[in-house]
Amino acid sequence: MKPTALNLSPSFLALASHATEAKDWHMRELFAQDPQRFEKYSLDAAGLFLDFSKNRFKQNTLTLLLALARERGVEAQRTAMFAGEKINITEGRAVLHTALRAPHDAQLHVDGQDVSADVHAVLAQMQGFSERVRNGEWTGHTGRAITDIVNIGIGGSDLGPAMVCGALRSYRHARLTMHFVANVDGHDLDAVLAAVDPETTLFIVASKTFTTAETMLNAHSARSWFLRHGSEKDLARHFVAVSTNTAGVTAFGIDPANMFRFWDWVGGRYSIWSAIGLPVMLAIGYEGFRAFLDGAHGMDKHFRTAPLEKNMPVLLALVGVWNRNFLDSGSLTIAPYHHDLRRFAAYLQQLDMESNGKSVTREGAPVTAATGPVVWGEIGTNSQHAYFQLLHQGTDLVPVDFIASLQPTHDLPGHQASLLANCFAQSEAFMRGKTAAEVRAELQAQAMPAAQIDALVPHKVFAGNRPSNTILLPALTPSMLGALIALYEHKVFVQGVIWDINSYDQWGVELGKVLAQSILGELQGKPAGEHDSSTRGLIALARQRL
Repeated sequence: MKPTALNLSPSFLALASHATEAKDWHMRELFAQDPQRFEKYSLDAAGLFLDFSKNRFKQNTLTLLLALARERGVEAQRTAMFAGEKINITEGRAVLHTALRAPHDAQLHVDGQDVSADVHAVLAQMQGFSERVRNGEWTGHTGRAITDIVNIGIGGSDLGPAMVCGALRSYRHARLTMHFVANVDGHDLDAVLAAVDPETTLFIVASKTFTTAETMLNAHSARSWFLRHGSEKDLARHFVAVSTNTAGVTAFGIDPANMFRFWDWVGGRYSIWSAIGLPVMLAIGYEGFRAFLDGAHGMDKHFRTAPLEKNMPVLLALVGVWNRNFLDSGSLTIAPYHHDLRRFAAYLQQLDMESNGKSVTREGAPVTAATGPVVWGEIGTNSQHAYFQLLHQGTDLVPVDFIASLQPTHDLPGHQASLLANCFAQSEAFMRGKTAAEVRAELQAQAMPAAQIDALVPHKVFAGNRPSNTILLPALTPSMLGALIALYEHKVFVQGVIWDINSYDQWGVELGKVLAQSILGELQGKPAGEHDSSTRGLIALARQRL
């Protein structure tokens, strides 16, 4: 049955009418009116704690949002996803990243294939290989133990492993240093190759088809670099692959026994749980990787079984829909108050924007309401001294997701309390703001002259009423990181269902790739093709210097 256009659905219309009242609410007043607001609008799930009380909504707002979720079929689509139905309709694929972290006894068949058995067979292969590298049994061609691991991928084959390895720095193997190369810009690979020893370096080439242009250019350049120090028969000691292209992997010089498979129902931005996570397992070991999967599975169970009213991914998604569609916020900033999560915002950019940056519905009709926001951000206190000025006093409404760990993995005195004080203070400041009367009283207490006070007051007023969520982890462990990532995955899913878009394709990245191949040929001397005057001019300038 074709769904009703979002902007014509009864729940959406009710929310649109309700939002005209909400524009006059201030969160200061909402908290003053309800002393239990924090307790009402916070919850625990899979070890995480979410406080979403600092958003501009009331209980009837939430009731209407939950009605919207039910009206748009969130529960039915959730069931379909977990059952392995082909909800990625434009590619005819199931969406089963949740199966990658399910326990061994889970049973799920797709097109007659036992998915769970396949997943655990690859996990066992990864475990055996990672243990040999970590214990020094696997060596380079001269017999020296591996010290550096270079992951060559792009998109989800890079952002996921790079983010997780950085986030779990405290759990990494002492001998192994992880490197990540994605950029087709040779400066990326050049910097890594300058820092590693060919005798003790292991390269992981991550490309499902083993034809990804950027990845294969970097892989062949790394191969040529290695062959200046070793022979072709030595390649198999220094290169492994995450791929499905046995012929391509073998032709490259990689032993197909060291090719780690994954499946077409694993989207790139959801692939960290698969063999794409091999760098993570090498870094933190099989037990650490299993804990990472288990943490995500805990959030999966919560998302699958909790009623919508108490469902953390659903509530986080609905608050986002409220801010995006009814309070006109066009972006979302991610502020992790943990240095090891410094790549988390970049990871969420792909997860959210590649999934829900769509302008047509699942039926192919133009969308009738705004879809995914622009996602951006940086780590905690650094952000306060950079772009938080715009968030506090700028003209755009930009919601913030604060993320913090209650316990550090260091033992430096004083730092963690200071970090958390800054995190909690910023969320309070965004909510409260500072009125003209408060500014005036503060300046008068400093015995400032009246004329100077009058001049300064407008500049020091903060409107406040800026929405935020706070997500707390007991500690940044493999398990809690898994739960955190899964929380955002399911949030993206729920929002995609409400907006009636396919969150699991990414056709928008294709056009630039096709044009790049044509232009590459022209830069290398082929006759010029049909281009606009700007592109022709740029190609001509580049050809003069290449």
